[in-house]
Amino acid sequence: MIEINCDVGEGSVGEERLFPLISSCSIACGGHTGDRVSMEKAVRLAKRYQVRVGAHPSYPDPDNFGRVSIAISENKLVKSIKEQIHSLIDIIENEDEQLDHIKAHGALYNDMNKNSYLAKLFLSGIEEYKLTTHLLVPYGSEIENEAIKQGFRIKYEAFADRNYNADLSLVARSKSNALIENPQKVLEHILFIKTEGQVKTINGGLKKIKADTFCIHGDTSTAFEIVSYIRQQFPNPNSRIK
Repeated sequence: MIEINCDVGEGSVGEERLFPLISSCSIACGGHTGDRVSMEKAVRLAKRYQVRVGAHPSYPDPDNFGRVSIAISENKLVKSIKEQIHSLIDIIENEDEQLDHIKAHGALYNDMNKNSYLAKLFLSGIEEYKLTTHLLVPYGSEIENEAIKQGFRIKYEAFADRNYNADLSLVARSKSNALIENPQKVLEHILFIKTEGQVKTINGGLKKIKADTFCIHGDTSTAFEIVSYIRQQFPNPNSRIK
């Protein structure tokens, strides 16, 4: 079985086409983008197509779409994380759904990979969900280490549409080789990670990696083509999208 998750509620055109094809979604909840209207739309689509719902909190920085590290006080960050998730929870409960997972967005996600103090702050903001909700984390990261220490339920996430550096960080979006947009190349990337437990890095090396779920960004220009292709071409009938 392979799990495909998409980041949604981010204003991408045609995003609703993804829902029948994916396993779970992470919904922007106001930090980098998203409002009550977009969250309600995403939750209702997820409910219609039986897609598991997750929260996608971010640095509170819509001007930079949450993709820039910012200076922010500890209290303000924790307060923002709680408010973002609570705003989505309110909608989820109104739709008689449940929160499946939490996944940080953009710069916050990347910063927590290497900064254990920031990881601890984030975890303090989501502690009320530690026993009922999965936290999506990258393998070999500080957020992984801290979450395990504190007893959080984790799922390892790998990126299907992104290239990796030798230290398992994602290639910066400013680089021309950051994204993998060709559906066939994305599938090859997924299969190698799934079968070998390794990822090919941009310097030609191999690094150990774990993946319980694969992310395809909803705002990638070829997201629909990628997910459709994976659905059609995944070679093992016993390893279908779940």
